[in-house]
Amino acid sequence: MTASTQAPALLIAGHGTRDAGGAEAFRSFVAQLAARHPELPVAGGFIELSPPPLTEAVGSLVERGVRRFAAVPLMLVSAGHAKGDIPAALARERERHPGLSYTYGRPLGPHPSLLKVLERRIDAVLDGADRSGVTVLLVGRGSTDPDANAEVYKAARLLWEGRGYAGVETAFVSLAAPDVPAGLDRCVRLGARRIVVLPYFLFTGVLPDRVRDQAADWSAAHPGAEVSTADVIGPTEELLGLVWERYEEAAGEGVRMNCDSCVYRVALPGFEDKVGAPQQPHFHPDDDGHHHGHGHPHAHSHAH
Repeated sequence: MTASTQAPALLIAGHGTRDAGGAEAFRSFVAQLAARHPELPVAGGFIELSPPPLTEAVGSLVERGVRRFAAVPLMLVSAGHAKGDIPAALARERERHPGLSYTYGRPLGPHPSLLKVLERRIDAVLDGADRSGVTVLLVGRGSTDPDANAEVYKAARLLWEGRGYAGVETAFVSLAAPDVPAGLDRCVRLGARRIVVLPYFLFTGVLPDRVRDQAADWSAAHPGAEVSTADVIGPTEELLGLVWERYEEAAGEGVRMNCDSCVYRVALPGFEDKVGAPQQPHFHPDDDGHHHGHGHPHAHSHAH
């Protein structure tokens, strides 16, 4: 889809943070995206903790004549904020502004483009060291929503596949187990000698700083293990592109299923040969009509 003056505006919804640098990183990211798409009204706001609030961001769009927008949650997993708080806030804004309509996009991760960024963050810490001797501990925010926590585990597995690490384990900095010290303990019990702690966060903030501090404290108490902490994802080209992709999905009302990491659509490391491969159906022995008289099965393809 090509954005035009008739296209829905873009509203970026963030969580908010008590960390001034993290809040400014979000606002700067929104400004970057707006500068790339001057033909489109773009605004961003938070649901708590940081200015501007989401209601102010929506109000700024309405003041510019916007009657329709697509909202993208700038969040890695679909937890309570993405599932409940943001939709509730958007419904409230629609009541405040009669005639206003919106569509709602998907959270961001796990997505192959962000996995590439995480890989770069690890490489920056390793500085050329052999990956086969490195265990990665991916640390998510943590949630009371088991679905959200499971998405962090999925990201960890996708990061491990095809990249040559000794392993990728998972931990959380709040609300869910295992916590960072327990995650590091597990890595050592599994035989890790060099560990890279990888914060699964978009921008700097209170929780990523806590991850770094907890990793440092654990490392000081365990001198036999070499522990480094990588940087957060940050406002990269990949993140800018992914938010725009989510906008296009929502604006076109064509939100897809779980195709982001499908090996038949996306060239994942070590599985590139599967992209576009024709798929043969399995035949159930109790299906009397499965031969169809053609001598071969019907094939379909996942290629775009």
